[in-house]
Amino acid sequence: MPWMRHTDDDRDDHARRELSAGLRKLAKRLDSPDDLDPLIHKIGDARFVLLGEASHGTSEFYTWRAELSKRLIADHGFTFIAVEGDWPDCYRVNRYARGLPDSGTSAHDVLHAFERWPTWMWANREIVDLVEWMREHNRGRAPEAQAGFYGLDVYSLWDSMHVVMEYLQRIDPKLAADARRAYNCFEPYAEDAQEYARATALVPTSCEDEAVAVLRELRTNAARFAEDGREGYFNAEQNALVARNAELYYRTMVRGGPDSWNVRDHHMVETLQRLVQHHGPQTRAIVWEHNTHIGDARFTDMARAGMVNVGQLVRQAHERDGVCLIGFGSHRGTVIAADEWGAPMGRMHVPPAREGSFEDAMHDADIGDSLLLFDGSNDGGVPGFDRPLGHRAIGVVYDPRHERWGNYVPTIVPRRYDAMLYIDESRAVDPLHMPVHVDGEVPETYPSGV
Repeated sequence: MPWMRHTDDDRDDHARRELSAGLRKLAKRLDSPDDLDPLIHKIGDARFVLLGEASHGTSEFYTWRAELSKRLIADHGFTFIAVEGDWPDCYRVNRYARGLPDSGTSAHDVLHAFERWPTWMWANREIVDLVEWMREHNRGRAPEAQAGFYGLDVYSLWDSMHVVMEYLQRIDPKLAADARRAYNCFEPYAEDAQEYARATALVPTSCEDEAVAVLRELRTNAARFAEDGREGYFNAEQNALVARNAELYYRTMVRGGPDSWNVRDHHMVETLQRLVQHHGPQTRAIVWEHNTHIGDARFTDMARAGMVNVGQLVRQAHERDGVCLIGFGSHRGTVIAADEWGAPMGRMHVPPAREGSFEDAMHDADIGDSLLLFDGSNDGGVPGFDRPLGHRAIGVVYDPRHERWGNYVPTIVPRRYDAMLYIDESRAVDPLHMPVHVDGEVPETYPSGV
């Protein structure tokens, strides 16, 4: 009746139907690698392609990123993949992927050596397949034409110090002795970063000056050391940089607030910049990280909390070079995660997405696995899509029972990303250290199965 008053529920239902219809019109089905063609066309000449994930333990996020990365490397000249992983571990993968001497006999063995929790992030069968493909792709190519695999993260404080010491011991024993004395500042903490962080909170002391001094000495001797091999020096310098920034990260982490997050993401961007400079002016980079790192923080509630992230910083620094941010999401399924930090991994069920979330809207649109390409406008070409929606974010620690209260980041999706891959029902990644299969289930090696 014309005199009846519309309720808030009526308006919400109308907005939901309008959003679902708009998403249904925008979405493109995602069934095979050929369905990535529109996304590759959108990427065009962009030098930076950042690929997200809504969890660290979902197979489809890995396999679709791998398919897209292989296309970009083989057909469009992309130079390397840089991931949310530790530099020393990933550099060993890089050496294997390039077929360097004494780099290992299989990707499985190299990745199985990943020991820092959470091991499943990179020690999984999906990454084994990608790294073996990279090794075959690189076979017979000149070093400058090979694709690399690197870690951007800041956690490897002690591992990185060990690499620096091994390098200096071989190339300059006197400087190695000086570095050993400097790094001895960390010795009382028994290679426990948390213990170091707690200690710096209790007393006004740190090993900052010592970590900075080693990096400074390496850089002072850069010209001389580079004569022994440009790649060897670059690896040593990067590990010294990790040690310096890791010291800062752990020291700020214990105080809480956004500072440690910002230290970490600034470090990852600094490492990315160094990789681009190292590989030369024609470098094109692929980055794999969680959505919370690659989706522009300015279009989430992270900005109000004083946090920046990799996607935002790369967009701001390289707008002229071309940057494409690609998010991932799923409605329900399974995931590898843990109940608490450092706990054993487990295969957990991911319940249907929270009502009113982006993932819920995609499921309501009933389009299945799909690709969304946004047109750069505030609503991405979908009326009503320019307002914040909950967007699921699952970390390495996850409790499905908290779906109603947590695990969602308020997000203006078409501003946070340039494109989005959506999986309606996803499955857990397949870890090397703990095969996690349902009885009778065979691990898939390809997004749609083979």
